[in-house]
Order: sequence, then C-alpha cells, then structure tokens
Amino acid sequence: MFEAIVIEKDAEGQRALRTQLDESALPEGDVLVRVDFSTLNYKDGLAITGKAPVVRRFPMVPGIDLVGTVEESSHRECPVGRKVILNGWGVGEGHWGGLAQKARLKGDWLIPLPEAITSRQAMAIGTAGYTAMLCVMALERHGVKPDAGDVLVTGANGGVGSFAIALLSKLGYRITASTGRPSESDYLRTLGAQEIIDRKTLSEPGKPLQKERWASAIDSVGSHTLANVCASLKADGAVAACGNAQGLDLPASVAPFILRGVSLLGVNSVTRPKAERIEAWSRLAALLDMGQLDLMTEEIGMGKVVETANKLIGGKIRGRVIVDVNR
Repeated sequence: MFEAIVIEKDAEGQRALRTQLDESALPEGDVLVRVDFSTLNYKDGLAITGKAPVVRRFPMVPGIDLVGTVEESSHRECPVGRKVILNGWGVGEGHWGGLAQKARLKGDWLIPLPEAITSRQAMAIGTAGYTAMLCVMALERHGVKPDAGDVLVTGANGGVGSFAIALLSKLGYRITASTGRPSESDYLRTLGAQEIIDRKTLSEPGKPLQKERWASAIDSVGSHTLANVCASLKADGAVAACGNAQGLDLPASVAPFILRGVSLLGVNSVTRPKAERIEAWSRLAALLDMGQLDLMTEEIGMGKVVETANKLIGGKIRGRVIVDVNR
C-alpha cells in the first residue's frame, strides 16, 4: 500500500482525496518509481480544484512532475537504483502522476537526475524551471542576445516567470518584470529584474501596434497580455509563449508580424524529445544559483495539497510549491 492524492468524479461532482492505494492499482508502464518529491503547478491546481477540464480520465492521481528512484524496470535506459525526473507527457492528466509515493511510467518519459542537483532541488525547479529554460533556449535559437535590449517577463511572480528572470539575469540580459503583485517587487529584483511594471498595463485590450519597448519576451499569460506584448516588441523581436493564465484566446492583429517582423515562438514543454530535455536540465544545473531556490519555494506535505491547490488558483502563491509525498 502507498499514499496518494486521487481525483474522483461521480454524479455529485469532482473531488480530490488523500487516500491509500494498492500497488496493483497503478497503470501500465515499464518502470516503477519510488517517488521522493512532486510539485504543485498551475495545471495541477486546475485539476485538483476542477476549475478547468484538465483531467481526461477518472480516477486520476495528479502531479505533472516527480523525482524518485527506479524500483523495478524492464527499460534498458532506466536501471534499478537510478534517480530519475519526469515532466509532462500527459502525466497527471491522462496517466497517473507524481502526487503519490509510487508511480508506474514509461521509461521513455524519464531522464536521469543531473548529479549536480538533489531530488528536492529538482522539484523546486520542476516543470516551471524546465519550461523557463526551454523558453530561453527558444529565444537563443532565434538569435536574441543580451545587447539587443530589454526582455519582458510576464507572470513574473509565478513559477515560470521567477525562473525566467533568474536564468536571463545569469545570462546577462536586462529584464522588465510584469506582475499583478507590486508588493513583490523586492523579490523580483532579488531574482534579477531591473524594472517592474503593473500587469494592468498589458492585460486590457490595446492597439494592434504600439510603441516599441522590448527586444524580446517570455509570456506565460496569453490573451490580451500576449497580444499587447507582440504589439510592443521592437522590430525583429520575438516572444516565447508557454502559458495561458489569462486565457487561451489571442485577440491580436497581424500588424506586429508583417510590419515589424515580430516572431511568436510557441514552447510546448509536455512532449519534448529526450535529448532536448537532457540539454535543458543540464543547463539548469549549470546556470541556476541553487541558493535562490529557497526564495522561490514553499514545501508542504500531502495533507496540505488540496488546500494549497486552491490558494494557487486564487493567485495567492509565489513561486514554487514542492510536495514531500512521504510526509
């Protein structure tokens, strides 16, 4: 038997419970992992609270991230005893995820934990840090360099935003952070932001083409915010888009793309190839100041998962939430 958070749905509605499960209940997979830590991401919050139709089958164990030790394996690249990380691949949505003490998974989804990172640090980074790194890599591939001008980071107090600021700062970029919580300005400056703006300046409908302000951007918000970011980029600028906290819509025009040569770079962290995942995690290990992780991180046990998920969706959580699944 092992402990897990399970989302159930019946005629009375959807609910998330902390419960005990038998190992035989685990879904199919060629690797059994003994989980050390998981996380609470925005998507997990939506799944647990039922605020959006994230879960595709019930019952479901949420948790799109996990780190742990291979306990049983028939996969050639996942020997017993290896520490492994999982991000994405529909885990926590269509396949049981990391908010449990055990997980059975496909070995192709797993990558080795870098030696320079502890299990706890890996989940302090999690999908948020991994996605932020993919966004930085997308801008680099586009040719964006620090001397081109400011980089705007939207949703700056969230997990992706916090890591994007830390990574860009380490690489020498000047960063403008957009946030709905001006009281957190000191935190954002500590991470490396040089300028703080109120998200209200971007979240309302705006003109299709606006004053050129930033050379590039990382956006986790979507909707009017992303439209205004595109409209405010300098000529030949680029925005790496990876989220939809404000909405899935994009009420924009083609003006920034055809009159300024702006590029919109979509970043999908869920199904990236293994080689790209390993590269991203290797760079995270090399670039991140692990001492900064404590600034971004709150740790909870399984008993506080549902309560914290509600706070997360309510915009009351800063940075990252680590879940120690064994307490």
